[in-house]
Amino acid sequence: MTMVKKWWLLAWTVCSFGLGLLAAGVGIHSVPGQASVIGLASLLVGSGLLALGWWRDEQIGRQELLAKLGRPKIVVIGGGTGLSVLLRGLKEYDADITAVVTVADDGGSSGRLRSDLRMPPPGDIRNCLVALADTEPLMEKLWQYRFKSGEGLAGHSFGNLFIAAMTDVTGDFETAIRETSRVLAVRGRVLPAVPQEVVLRAYMTDGTVVQGESKIPLANKKIERLEIVPSDIHPLPEVVQAIKEADAIIVGPGSLYTSILPNLLVPEIADAIRQSNAITVYVCNVMTQPGETDNFTASQHVQAIYDHVGPGLFEYILVNTAPIPPAVIEQYREKQAAPVVADIWNLQQMGLSVIARNFLHYAIYARHDARRISEQIFALLGRDTKKQPS
Repeated sequence: MTMVKKWWLLAWTVCSFGLGLLAAGVGIHSVPGQASVIGLASLLVGSGLLALGWWRDEQIGRQELLAKLGRPKIVVIGGGTGLSVLLRGLKEYDADITAVVTVADDGGSSGRLRSDLRMPPPGDIRNCLVALADTEPLMEKLWQYRFKSGEGLAGHSFGNLFIAAMTDVTGDFETAIRETSRVLAVRGRVLPAVPQEVVLRAYMTDGTVVQGESKIPLANKKIERLEIVPSDIHPLPEVVQAIKEADAIIVGPGSLYTSILPNLLVPEIADAIRQSNAITVYVCNVMTQPGETDNFTASQHVQAIYDHVGPGLFEYILVNTAPIPPAVIEQYREKQAAPVVADIWNLQQMGLSVIARNFLHYAIYARHDARRISEQIFALLGRDTKKQPS
């Protein structure tokens, strides 16, 4: 007989004993006597045992269910600073994490390596690898170190050069990322959305066309439509497989037109998300971005995605409703950015379950608190937010 069955048998025996004594005491004496008092006490003890037994069964059942389910599989899609910030929070929890990263970047060190070596841009990949790395702070500083001088070196980061060298040594970009992940003891996987470089092309409302990820925001015009070139490119098979097997798919935070949509515009990725049984979550930006989402509300962010890949992609949206310090707002105003308005009613009309709360990390910049977002994701999954052992 199992321990659980023994527990329930003991509880029912005590309850039955108490009921018997209580009935006998009342029947014989008409007023409460010693037997009825003992019976009442036994009944209370038995009831307590039953309640405790029910609670223990619930806990044991939950533990057994979680053991069967295993570690939750979480796919995070995006690019830029927002993605790496979120990954730093998620890696502290016991989860199987896959980051799907845009390869549309064509500015800075990444753009130069892309042009000179004909390889996908490594910058966003590097940030995600470092975010998920289980390594010493000095190693992280080394990977993010940017050369300040030297002909041909100035402006390049050490991590970008390492990935470029690894690509040449291993023969392809995906293998280079996989081997670099081993070097950094990365918790999870970092995958480029596609195995080759892509170009972004934006059609503006004034009829002009701007090509190149770094040039689109600088045009400072309203974007009507975005496309990737070539349009018939296919995602990595591992990306589609990860999405199919995911328990949760997180899109964002990140630049809407230059980090989020370049991934979703890849044929098969949006379809895979839509066909997945995972919960789908969009993490809306805290601030608007000049040249991309000027004056956008939260619902306009979602609508822009739906205009490009079709409606119904997301189940939940996370929006920040905590006030941003005036000094921070003023700092962003100088850069033509403002807080994203959480227009909850409009979001609900789009069929989204809105989770509006404080997701803000109070610092110099208005950024998401990775810990709060991670806790919310695990709460939606119904999992314990147990941190990984260090």
